[in-house]
Amino acid sequence: MRTARHCAVVLAVLLASLVVAGPDALAGARAAGSLHLIIEPRAGMGGIDRLLSTAHHSVDLEMYELDDPVVESILAADAARGVRVRVILDKAYIGYKNAAAFAYLGARHVAVRWAPARFDLDHEKAAVIDDTTALVMTMNFTARYYATTRDVVVVDIQPTDVAAIETTFDGDWGTGGAAPAPTGKDLLWSPGSERALVDLIDSARVSVYVENEEMGDPYITDALAGAARRHVKVIVVMTEDSSWRGALDSLAAAGVEVRTYPDTESALYIHAKLVVVDPRRTDGRVFVGSENFSVASLLYNRELGIVTARPAFVEVLARLVASDAAGGTAWHQR
Repeated sequence: MRTARHCAVVLAVLLASLVVAGPDALAGARAAGSLHLIIEPRAGMGGIDRLLSTAHHSVDLEMYELDDPVVESILAADAARGVRVRVILDKAYIGYKNAAAFAYLGARHVAVRWAPARFDLDHEKAAVIDDTTALVMTMNFTARYYATTRDVVVVDIQPTDVAAIETTFDGDWGTGGAAPAPTGKDLLWSPGSERALVDLIDSARVSVYVENEEMGDPYITDALAGAARRHVKVIVVMTEDSSWRGALDSLAAAGVEVRTYPDTESALYIHAKLVVVDPRRTDGRVFVGSENFSVASLLYNRELGIVTARPAFVEVLARLVASDAAGGTAWHQR
């Protein structure tokens, strides 16, 4: 696979220490810290599937797109053995793709609802298991994309975060998402995440590493270009799309190192949504979440991300973006 050829040895060693393999690894994470990483497509779905299938009393899943027979069968099996399973799926934009999963789960005693109509769309990708473990994801549960798509999952067992995600799920489930979403320790919700992400980029003093699927929000683009103009090293890695040509041209003209992958089935598809700021400084931070850099995603959709200063996260994800950048093509060389 393309991503394997470009991974440096040091990156592989670091990822091996952070990738979740399943419940045993999660138990170790509880002892060692409150956050853990899963890097896709390297890790595969085995760890996530095991976390879902070993739930004791509850699974709450809010997902933009669900088209994975294994995950769907796990959720159905959980419900069959008495676990309370609730699933919220987007209908506004991708309901036609979610219809089969909606029908399958509903027929097997899984409580499933369409997302609140108050959001332009529900692009969140998150789960809470047994009120103790949350998955904050950049990835959809869409099996056909797993093998070639760059995504990141944060396994979060910080009690304040887990409680905040569960509270927001309950609101989206029962009251149409009208109540403000609590921020927990370090959560970033949409609608309304644009300002926080711009501030994160503006805080950079040495470097900013970015991966995203979209580049349509002018304030994000201006922040990245502004960072480059003040001599911050800025790397942006994306999959090519003509929709972002103007934005990428502007970024490259400002001095941003823009690297792209072709939108082909054989290439690594950049679906992750990452911002890594100042990885070599003690105050470095990283954002991981569902937020694309579009106006709708940042201002009007239901989205969830997390911002953390955990040094291991900052270092590993900076190396990940740098490795992916090395495998891409420089924008000005197209």
